[in-house]
Amino acid sequence: MTGPVPAIRRRLLITLLVFGTAAVATIVLAPLVGPSRLSLARVFDRTIPFAQNADAQIFFIARLPRVLAAALVGCALATSGVVFQALLRNPLASPDTLGVSAGAALGAIIAITFDLQLHVAGLTAVPLASFAGAAGGLLIVYLLSTARRQGLSTNVLLLAGVTLNAFFAALILFVQYLADFTQTFRTVRWLMGDLDVAGYAPIAAAAPLVLLALVAFALLPRPLNLLSLGTEAAAARGVDVVRAQRLALVSASLATGAAVALAGPIGFVGIIVPHLVRLIVGPDHRLVLPASACFGAMFLVACDLVARTAFTPLELPVGIITAVLGGPFFLWLLLRRAEGRV
Repeated sequence: MTGPVPAIRRRLLITLLVFGTAAVATIVLAPLVGPSRLSLARVFDRTIPFAQNADAQIFFIARLPRVLAAALVGCALATSGVVFQALLRNPLASPDTLGVSAGAALGAIIAITFDLQLHVAGLTAVPLASFAGAAGGLLIVYLLSTARRQGLSTNVLLLAGVTLNAFFAALILFVQYLADFTQTFRTVRWLMGDLDVAGYAPIAAAAPLVLLALVAFALLPRPLNLLSLGTEAAAARGVDVVRAQRLALVSASLATGAAVALAGPIGFVGIIVPHLVRLIVGPDHRLVLPASACFGAMFLVACDLVARTAFTPLELPVGIITAVLGGPFFLWLLLRRAEGRV
């Protein structure tokens, strides 16, 4: 017997196949593109010692870590954007909305300015302080949104996030004022979003956190579909609204914090990708979440490819590219919302 369930499974399989294949192809081919042309056959030629194989060195040491970081960060930010938009029932919400990114940025700026010396599991002080700042921002927002003891208030959540963003931005400016010129230059570059990671250790540290968030996201499609209709409608259909909201908030914030700790605050990915994916697969979160994970990875890898090749030998921070694309896209969304089409 055929029905809605087999139909959605078919669509999910097709979605994973198409978007997954495109994402894998992008990740494999992107390291081959750059000022120095590489041969994929030579890269994987085991008859040539690695120390003498320039193609393999460029591929595995210089380019592949950056591409993998872009894929991981793009996946995390895109899926977080989907969850935040459903949780807040606001199509303009993004991973930056709730102050998590700003908290992460504040932590990193403090580590850079005061030259904190700390190494844990191969990570330096900057990503560690960044993730600590993200966790602090999440904790403050969560406590404020549950202060009335009546569950999670999305209105308070949004207002608290906006307020925290402004507060953390002021603290960042204050810390930058105390810094010298060299430190200020480093902080400004970090705030632009940069995927020039030093090897595979930072990626290995961020990956488990993003994977944990993705596992939580796998439990959310049905609750998010119903929460999009309103909390009362979701509760009437058997959804534990408070539990679903908490899981969505914590998991999306975890993914955002890990992404910002790895690459800095890269804007607009969490807005652009979910809306483009919905135009392709529709609004069902059973399709939107996995498609956004793949498309987000592919999108940020492509943006970083432009950032490191468009002005060779100069490499731009990828946050500049996403901002150039995201600004007009955000204005287009505002116009669509004003016309009642979003």
